[in-house]
Amino acid sequence: MKVFLVDDEVVIREGIRESFPWEDTPYTLVGEAPDGEMALPMIRDTNPDIVITDIRMPFMDGIELCRTLRTQMPWIGIVILSGYDEFEYARQCLQLGVREYLLKPIDAEDLRKALDKVSAQLQEEKKQREHVESLRARMTGSSGTDGRFLKEKLIGSLFSDESMEEDAQNAMKQLQAMGSPLTASHYTVIDAAFSPVETGREAAAVLAEGSGGVVHTSGSRTGTRLLTLGDSARDAEEKAYAFASSLVTELERAGCTKIRVGIGDIVEQPSEILQSFKTARHIRHILEERPDETSLILGVREMGDSAGDAGMHSVINEAKVYMSQHFCDSNLMLQDVAKAVNMSNSRFSTVFSQQSGQTFTEYLLFLRMNKAKELLRTTDMRSSQIAHETGYNDAHYFSYIFKKNVGMTPSDYRSQNNIQPE
Repeated sequence: MKVFLVDDEVVIREGIRESFPWEDTPYTLVGEAPDGEMALPMIRDTNPDIVITDIRMPFMDGIELCRTLRTQMPWIGIVILSGYDEFEYARQCLQLGVREYLLKPIDAEDLRKALDKVSAQLQEEKKQREHVESLRARMTGSSGTDGRFLKEKLIGSLFSDESMEEDAQNAMKQLQAMGSPLTASHYTVIDAAFSPVETGREAAAVLAEGSGGVVHTSGSRTGTRLLTLGDSARDAEEKAYAFASSLVTELERAGCTKIRVGIGDIVEQPSEILQSFKTARHIRHILEERPDETSLILGVREMGDSAGDAGMHSVINEAKVYMSQHFCDSNLMLQDVAKAVNMSNSRFSTVFSQQSGQTFTEYLLFLRMNKAKELLRTTDMRSSQIAHETGYNDAHYFSYIFKKNVGMTPSDYRSQNNIQPE
């Protein structure tokens, strides 16, 4: 289980990071951030199972973070950290689907119990969804009249090349009558191919089942197609990219290979869903021409008006230059770089990963660690100074990150390279 930590207090983050026996548990701390605004793109990057978050934080507080995660990534389990005087805030968070509530200060034993409880809940819910999906699949296979079968068929009709505007309207009306309304202000389609198809299709269905009605599936010959609902164009885009990222992770966990995922245009009318599907399918076909086994996701609009990969390669190179010039800024975030290259956060995150083979967070870490190693080898600067020069306000956190990624402490690394501080 991957865990992400959000708290504006350095002491709290350091305490959880250093005092909890991560290596002796089935949990891995994959990242941390001082507020919800900074955390969101990192959470999309690292795709954690559980998020631990404080309530009161600057910029985006815990309540807003919980609300956003519930909307965009409802499969994540949330643990809230709170002080004694924040009960009203905690109550609001509990209404937003928070799994556990811990009072500060917390100790390792309390945190372990909370993580174990949330982990057990998530695993049990996944088993229940898989069981329900298995039963539905057997019912579908034996009778052909199962509600899910009909629902998938109606959704599939929205992706048909022969579909007319009135066909889309009729399909939406029938889904409404079945108790599965797909009413939204904006839609986008995800087209996914993988092998083996049946295994991956089941994994996709289970993930969609846990999306809280945000994503709906329809099987295809090569994989599955998914309709994503959003309250706005930006909301639909963010949900689609978040789900697609999680889908790739689930498919890989299920043992699938040759994973190709295309995300279509954002559209407003049911009759335009076919257009979104066609653009998603176009991208998926482009990805299938590539010989490697790497899972890829690519938003279509970056390809539509540029010279394909060459255009995106140029944009990502520009982003890397910008990052190389600003990585020492501790406040540098994905959204800053995305803005610098004139892309939305979600599209930039996905295209950067696809073009670079690394997530934004991984590449930023790469730049910072390389600079830190250079300074340790060639200067007598203290670790606290090097931390500041490489974008870390907290020297202890810098040392933790350095050891985690390099395999030794900064002082040991310096000793091995025969450089001693004065």
